Amino acid sequence: MAPATQSLEELARDLPPRGRLMGLDLGTKTIGLAISDVERRLATPFETIRRVKFSLDVAQLVKFADAHEILAFVIGLPLNMDGSEGPRSQATRAFVRTSWPLVKRPFAFWDERLSTAAVTRSLIENDVSRARRAEVVDRMAAAYILQGALDRLKRLRPNENAPPA
Repeated sequence: MAPATQSLEELARDLPPRGRLMGLDLGTKTIGLAISDVERRLATPFETIRRVKFSLDVAQLVKFADAHEILAFVIGLPLNMDGSEGPRSQATRAFVRTSWPLVKRPFAFWDERLSTAAVTRSLIENDVSRARRAEVVDRMAAAYILQGALDRLKRLRPNENAPPA
């Protein structure tokens, strides 16, 4: 079985050429989810899990991952602006360590600095109401995180989608 966490370079090496990934934006009250297409080109906002209790939250995550044949997770790592790790990063790492035996899929961390701010700014620019922003921001932040990782994975495996010679 793969280790709980892998770098994107390790995922690029270990994953089959096709298969979905799931992005997670872990918050204290919600977990935003996004999924990729099987070619891993596009991240799509998917769902928001309202956090209740760790075991129930992870059970929901496993249910969605199983239903969509998720191979691995990309989880936002909330670094401080100077790149250091604070309490939120430690909580994210603890979530991964504790949930991995239940989800049985590798996690890769992705720097999520300013992802929620970027998504919120985009929603405001598109005149989305405050109520609607609150409803979708977590899953859109998860898609923002996942898309960044997908773009990096594409650069790590440049010949994967090339036409046959």
